Amino acid sequence: MEIRKLNTLRGLAALIVFFTHFSDITNWLGGSLGGGSGAYGVMLFFLLSGFLMSYLYMDRDFSRENVKRYFLARGARVLPLYFIVVLSSYFLSQYGSEQLYNIPDFNVLLGHLLFLYGESVLWTIPPEIQFYFLFIVLWSFAKYRAGYIYLTIVAVMLFLFFANFPRIYGEINGVPYNVFNVLRSLPFFFVGVLFGMHYKAFNVPHYLQKHWFVFALLLIPLMYPEFTPISTADKQKMWLSYEVLLVMSTVFFCIVFLVPDNNLLLANKFGDFIGKISYSLYLLHMPIISLVNEQNISIELKLFLSLTLSIAAAFVSYRMFERPMANFIRRFAEAKSNDRPGITVQSSV
Repeated sequence: MEIRKLNTLRGLAALIVFFTHFSDITNWLGGSLGGGSGAYGVMLFFLLSGFLMSYLYMDRDFSRENVKRYFLARGARVLPLYFIVVLSSYFLSQYGSEQLYNIPDFNVLLGHLLFLYGESVLWTIPPEIQFYFLFIVLWSFAKYRAGYIYLTIVAVMLFLFFANFPRIYGEINGVPYNVFNVLRSLPFFFVGVLFGMHYKAFNVPHYLQKHWFVFALLLIPLMYPEFTPISTADKQKMWLSYEVLLVMSTVFFCIVFLVPDNNLLLANKFGDFIGKISYSLYLLHMPIISLVNEQNISIELKLFLSLTLSIAAAFVSYRMFERPMANFIRRFAEAKSNDRPGITVQSSV
C-alpha cells in the first residue's frame, strides 16, 4: 500500500536542501535560509528511509531470498546515479573543473566508492548505505525477538548521547573516512524504523485525524538559526541535539499518522512529481546553482533559473537514467534467478 503523502514529504525535503544551498551560495535574503538549515531536509530523508525500510520489510520473513530482494531494490534505487555523479566529478576534477563536486584524487574517489566519505551533499549517501546493512540486523530480530530492536535502538542512542557523538574521522592510507556522519544520522533512521514498525497496527482515533496537523511543517523553519527563538548555542548543534530530533520526529509523526491521506497539500500530482525526482534533484542541484550564480543577472532570475534547471535536470535524470537503470537491474536479477531451478525473484518497491 502506497502512502502518497510521503511523496510530497520527500519532495519537500529536497526543496528545503535546495533553498538552503541557494541562500548560502547567492546570499539570497541575506543568507537567512542557509547556515546549515538544509540539515532539516536531510533529517526528513533519513526519517523517511528508516520508516520505509521498516514499513516495507519488517513483516516479511527474514529469508535469504527476501534479503536479496531488499538489497537489490535499495541498490537499484540509490547506487547507479550516485556512482555516475561520483565518477563524473572525479574525471572532471582531473581536468581542473569543479562543475560537479570536488574529488581531486584517487584516494578521495575510493572513499566515496567505499561509502566511507562524501564531498558536499554526497556525504549523506554513506550513512544511507551503511544503515541498509544495520537494518538487516534489526530485521533479523523482527519475527521472534522484536524486543531486541527496541533494546538496540535505546542502547545506541544512549551511547551516542553520553559519548557526545564521537568525532571519528581521518584517513587510512590516504583514503578519507568519516564515521561521525554515520553516528549523527542514526537517531533519525531509528525513529523512522520505530514509526514504520507500528504504522500498520497503530489505530489513530478519528477525532485526532485532522488536516490542520499539516501545519506542523512550520516547526521546521522555526529551528532555522536565523528564525529560532532559541538563544543559546544549541541552535547551531542541529544533528547533535536530541531536542531537534524530538521536533523533527513530532513533525514526521503528525504528517504520517495524524494528517488524513487525502490532504490536498500532501496528496497531489505536483507532490508526486517532485517526490519521484527528489533523489536526482538532491544530487544535481548544487552544481546548477553554482553555475547560475556566475551569471550577471538579478537574484530573482537566478532563483527562477536555478530551480527550473534543477527540476528539469532531475526529471531528465529520473526518466532517462535513474528509473531505466533500476528497472534494468531488477530485470537482470530476475533473469539470473529464473535460470536457477526453484528460485523466483519478485520486484520490491
